[in-house]
Amino acid sequence: MAKMTKIKMKTNSSAKKRFKKTGGKTLKIKRFKAFRRHLMTKGTPKSNRQLRHATYFTAADLPRIKLLLPN
Repeated sequence: MAKMTKIKMKTNSSAKKRFKKTGGKTLKIKRFKAFRRHLMTKGTPKSNRQLRHATYFTAADLPRIKLLLPN
């Protein structure tokens, strides 16, 4: 007879490619900034430079993103 096992939660595939969890007590989720794909010549050099760096999700967005990344 087959043994009953718990159903495992699936991680959202698109989310696991885009976001990274940080370690430590305070869980933060890192993301990249938008507006970096094309038409970069119209932006100022300063704004283009600032878009390079990753940032963290705000506290308001964290509950939604945590559902996509259960592990």
